Amino acid sequence: MSAKHTNALINESSPYLLQHAHNPVNWEAWNAKIIKRAKDSNKLILISIGYAACHWCHVMEHECFEDPAVADIMNANFINIKIDREERPDIDQIYMDALQIMTGNGGWPLNIVALPDGRPFWGATYVPKNDWTKVLAQLSALYAADPERVVDYAIDLTDGLKKINILEKPKSPNLPSIKEIDTLVTTWFSYFDTFLGGYKKAPKFMMPVNLNFLLQFGETTKNKEILSYVDTTLTRMAWGGIFDPIGGGFSRYAVDTKWHIPHFEKMLYDNGQLLSIYSKRYAVTKNDLYKATALQTIQFLKEELLDKNGGFYASLDADSLTDAGILVEGAYYVWKEEELTTILKSDFPLFKEYYNINKYGYWEHGTYVLIRDAEKDTIATNNKITIAQLEDTISSCLTLLKLEREKRIKPRLDTKILTSWNGLILKGLTDAYRYLEDDDSLKLALANANFIIDNLLKDTSRLVRSYRETEISINGFLEDYATIIDAFIGLYEVTFDLIWLDKATQLTAYVFENFSDTETGLFFYTSKLDKSLIRRTIEVTDNAIPSSNAIMAFNLFKLYKLTNNSTYKERLNQILQSVKTTVLERPESHAHWLSLYTTVQQPFYEVAIVGVQFLTFGKIIAREYLPNMVLAATAESENLPLLKNRFTVGKTNVHICENSSCQLPREGVDEAIAILKKSLSL
Repeated sequence: MSAKHTNALINESSPYLLQHAHNPVNWEAWNAKIIKRAKDSNKLILISIGYAACHWCHVMEHECFEDPAVADIMNANFINIKIDREERPDIDQIYMDALQIMTGNGGWPLNIVALPDGRPFWGATYVPKNDWTKVLAQLSALYAADPERVVDYAIDLTDGLKKINILEKPKSPNLPSIKEIDTLVTTWFSYFDTFLGGYKKAPKFMMPVNLNFLLQFGETTKNKEILSYVDTTLTRMAWGGIFDPIGGGFSRYAVDTKWHIPHFEKMLYDNGQLLSIYSKRYAVTKNDLYKATALQTIQFLKEELLDKNGGFYASLDADSLTDAGILVEGAYYVWKEEELTTILKSDFPLFKEYYNINKYGYWEHGTYVLIRDAEKDTIATNNKITIAQLEDTISSCLTLLKLEREKRIKPRLDTKILTSWNGLILKGLTDAYRYLEDDDSLKLALANANFIIDNLLKDTSRLVRSYRETEISINGFLEDYATIIDAFIGLYEVTFDLIWLDKATQLTAYVFENFSDTETGLFFYTSKLDKSLIRRTIEVTDNAIPSSNAIMAFNLFKLYKLTNNSTYKERLNQILQSVKTTVLERPESHAHWLSLYTTVQQPFYEVAIVGVQFLTFGKIIAREYLPNMVLAATAESENLPLLKNRFTVGKTNVHICENSSCQLPREGVDEAIAILKKSLSL
């Protein structure tokens, strides 16, 4: 059956844009021709930004964009542009900043009304149908009656957009000391929920960027309070319902304070970062919960998001169809008590206690979201069984529920493969191999890395933003380069295959050539090859993932330590000065920079392993959580300065160097690890 309406989005590859291809709204994708048409016709632009897994995007589509009467108003008065924020984060950044200037809030769907040249003057997130039609009529009438007033407001707003992207110059040349960072963290700590983890508010976002810094800083300063908070947060998140104990994987955030009711969409970028953090924390604590959570996350990635060629898809939708064919948020994941009783039979009472099929675990409409609230030994003791018996029973129950759940209609899958998010997942898999010693993770990582080279890398060092069955012609953004470089450096440190380090340096050279801001030393978010928008953004603030400049600065630090190329060090020093004031003013929004400042303030080692047992020695050292080192290794000799002229026949030596000055070589790894661990504590 042919669709009643089809618009220009039918020619796009983004699953999100294709979801809107049969709306009666005359949607267009963002391109220069559409902006020119708006200018030529002096018609306002209506820009609606969202993503495939977004629940409220679907709600607004159903209420507004699928309604022919609403579409008539939009088509008559506006050039309507629909944008996938994951494909075009450069556009999303600008208009999200505009919305936050106008309203103090942000989110998706992000709806902007702009002048014909794209300068914004009105914005909102989700708007109900009646309010939507009213405000569109008012804005159209205002522009017709008093265009000068609208233009003046747009000019002021655009000036504001440019000003908030300017960094305040530092007042002194000194970098923040560990003591200063400790003071910032102490103040920040007052916002932490030390009982349930996360912040003392709802909704609760997992914020892996912050957790990664706190983990590093806690270990560096031996701050038991910080580490206890990290462990509380990791434990409570793993206990669910934000974590899916049946299929694995984390949802994007919880709407409550106890991590119970998730916003059910599952995003690749969250799971990649959390895979790294759980693996790192396991390396120190040997907590089986952390390892199990990481391995279940990997299983989820393999089963739900892995493309046959080795890339990973973007997300699973928050919404799924009920048996009645109604699209409902979380329908795939929730359970009714009578269902569980029927499926689990005699094991249900134990399962009920373990996952709180009671008031604590209740959601709505007679449904429950599985969540733990007690340690295994407590439940085992209550039921007079061993922990092993408890684990066997719960595992059997989860297997049965997984088989039953697979009969349901799965959430929609966004099958575009985003370069930066694949960089994050590659890093997560590399860390899982490194700290969990999970060989399957390395196989997945190598397949993913080769997919990136074969499909996302063009002309040796130019990345594209995304891929879906075929290449999508959007140039990569700084975020794409930074995450891939970081992942390739990490992959080198576990395989010692120089191809990954060589690729990292090639990509870095491309970034220097095409993204550099000479005044600050930082890097623009967009390449100089791309057409300029309202502003050329310099991203320094962390969001759901670390800021692209913070990742890139960390890359420069590691590359300098591995290659001894002074260009990296000089650029890094300039960058660290440029962002210092901004970071100190809002440390909670710049945690990855705090990680870097912490790293450069402590002893940092280049560890070189040379000899026939280099892989074995390397694996043993790498599995320790030692954020104060980079690792290089080879059987005999390599051109890498760290590895030159260090080979001794019949021996495998570990060389511990600091700023290229090396101690006497060690023939065993235990002594080397002891030295590195001792130097980690400040």
